[in-house]
Amino acid sequence: MKKTLAMAMAALILGLSGVVYAETTVAAASNTTVGAGSGSTKTPKIRKRARRQGARVLQGVKSGELTKDEVKDLRESKKAIRDKVKDAKSDGKVTLEERKDIHKDLNDRSKDIYEKKHNDVKRPKAQ
Repeated sequence: MKKTLAMAMAALILGLSGVVYAETTVAAASNTTVGAGSGSTKTPKIRKRARRQGARVLQGVKSGELTKDEVKDLRESKKAIRDKVKDAKSDGKVTLEERKDIHKDLNDRSKDIYEKKHNDVKRPKAQ
């Protein structure tokens, strides 16, 4: 009984490893990557950076470091980046060049957030 169970488990493990091997081999043969690679529409790093930047803007609003006009400019740049991501995904894959371009825009926006938060303009206090 124990031998039969052990052999069944071994066969199952070998069978599953064969599926993983086949998937890896197919991906390597087709010169694509599985997951968030250059042949995919997944953009987890871009989403994560955009979320962090949004949190930085929200913190700047709460602390009074960002004025309404500054927030409006930052929201417009966020929308432009979101539109660029949407356009990049429209053909079914986000290429390496498109990813680099989007990350450059995110870098520019990050610098913009920093500069707007650290200038001497403060939001007026409500009375």
